[in-house]
Amino acid sequence: MDDGKPSGPKTKWWSRPSTERNRPAGPDGDASPVAGTEATEPAEARADEAPAFRAGEPPAAVTPDGDFTPAPPTGDFVTAPPAAVPRAPAREPGAAEPPGLLATEHRVPRARPLHAPDEYSTPPYGGPGPWAPAPPVQRPVPTPAHGTPVPPPYAGTDGHGVPAPPPAVAPAQGGQGHAEAYVPPPASPTVPQQPAAPGTSQHPAQAPQSPQPATQWLRYDPWGTLPQQPLSHPGPAPDARPRGGRRGTVLVGAALLALVAGGIGGGIGAYVERNGGLTTVELPQAGRDDGGRAPDSVAGIASSALPSVVTLHVNGSAESGTGTGFVLDGRGHILTNNHVVAPAGSTGDITVTFSNGESAPAELVGKDSGYDLAVVKVTGVSGLKPLPLGNSDNVRVGDPVVAIGAPFDLSNTVTSGIISAKERPITAGGEKGDGTDVSYVDALQTDAPINPGNSGGPLVDAEARVIGINSAIRAADSGSGAEGGQSGSIGLGFAIPINQGKRVAEELINTGKATHPVIGVTLDMEFTGDGAKVGGRTADGGAAVTEGGPADDAGIRSGDVITEVEGQRVHSGEELIVKIRAHRPGDRLALVLTRGGKDLAMTLTLGSASGT
Repeated sequence: MDDGKPSGPKTKWWSRPSTERNRPAGPDGDASPVAGTEATEPAEARADEAPAFRAGEPPAAVTPDGDFTPAPPTGDFVTAPPAAVPRAPAREPGAAEPPGLLATEHRVPRARPLHAPDEYSTPPYGGPGPWAPAPPVQRPVPTPAHGTPVPPPYAGTDGHGVPAPPPAVAPAQGGQGHAEAYVPPPASPTVPQQPAAPGTSQHPAQAPQSPQPATQWLRYDPWGTLPQQPLSHPGPAPDARPRGGRRGTVLVGAALLALVAGGIGGGIGAYVERNGGLTTVELPQAGRDDGGRAPDSVAGIASSALPSVVTLHVNGSAESGTGTGFVLDGRGHILTNNHVVAPAGSTGDITVTFSNGESAPAELVGKDSGYDLAVVKVTGVSGLKPLPLGNSDNVRVGDPVVAIGAPFDLSNTVTSGIISAKERPITAGGEKGDGTDVSYVDALQTDAPINPGNSGGPLVDAEARVIGINSAIRAADSGSGAEGGQSGSIGLGFAIPINQGKRVAEELINTGKATHPVIGVTLDMEFTGDGAKVGGRTADGGAAVTEGGPADDAGIRSGDVITEVEGQRVHSGEELIVKIRAHRPGDRLALVLTRGGKDLAMTLTLGSASGT
């Protein structure tokens, strides 16, 4: 008993639809296969699947053994047959097998029908009608187990990459009417045909058609090489839209994404360029040091001298002023200029402010207008640091110096320069008009900037020792004068030599007054010649040479012109006074004078006079 299965080796192989049109059937009633066409129908074809026929085609004739012969192909199926395969010549029905059959000919045996013929031709047991779908293309191997994955490339195809046809539509009553036309799937891409074997004909392939949706079964190819969906959970039908549309959508999306990314990147780049990055900028910087400096540097000198320098604020009944001073000793004595404390008078007050900001009241100890020096004293202040005193006789032109003071009330101001000249005779003051406030200074000239407020401050050398007291500047709006000029520094500053300041400060501290060296003569200040001329009479009618004085004892007479002091040329009366006051009372001076056209040399001992 067959149980519905064929017996024996006789099987039926289905061929793919041919591209030939209206080719006559073979002698056995089967359409002659095209040379080289591969037989792809498995022996165990499903009983419920029949060959596909187009509407309007005549049904296949049923053979005596229950088999049927398909109608000749109409050419609607497009396929590109592979290279031609040699085939045997046709033989008559019932004739014996010819002895010279080619070894390469592929014989297609007929399959035994799985059921008895139906005389009423009722589907699906009758002859195949135009409504029956084409059988699926399978390979003659066992069907895989339930749930085997279907490779994606073959899902929805006939197993060779060709989309499977849609399911057939049921015909009308009677089974013979015209059914809805079936559109076959496109054939495989056209392959260049090889020359056919002799006696065969070639037919042009039709253009490929759009793929059609496939059924679950037709999407399943268990012998594919790639994994597919399980047969029990088929996926959706493949997208039938043309690939060009999807590719175009992807390209448009990629272009939009590139534009957006480019805009964002450009904005970020511009921000980074303008702002230097997305993080906080930290510039490289040297670390902190211990603050030490070389002692002979400006910083080292200032660090050593500043604690000893003070700022003075003077308030009087008529005026006020600001100046500078420096500490002389631990008892609170401070040296400054006379014109700094002069506004206080006898009833004003003086306040001293130290470099650390502490302030203390001060009282006047003594002053001298001829030397433009004064000494004040503070009490109740501890930790005072006296500023060491140098020797102005050791100073040389070009030596570096540092000036410290409070120009325009800017305390603790440090400027530096050099010694520009020595023994520069200057006069300052003279505002009273009677000459009692005129100062005669054999000064040190410096280019260290000195401005109003620097008066009374120290001019120190490279070892932070005082070599002068800043007293005057050359102003641009006047020939020369006190530090009261408001034009500022032009690089011409003058300081009282510390040797003279030391002697006067000692006298002011000890006695409250200073003494002046004198020679005992009255000078003619209106003389325009070269040198200092001794006058004829004093203002009150007295003699120009003081009787019994140093000049009288040396033999100096009225009308003599003094031209040299200690070997230095004298050009005016002011210069003679400056040169004399640069010495102490009791010093011996060598003079050269002119009398009656003759030069005379003599020596005298300086006398002493009380200052004011």
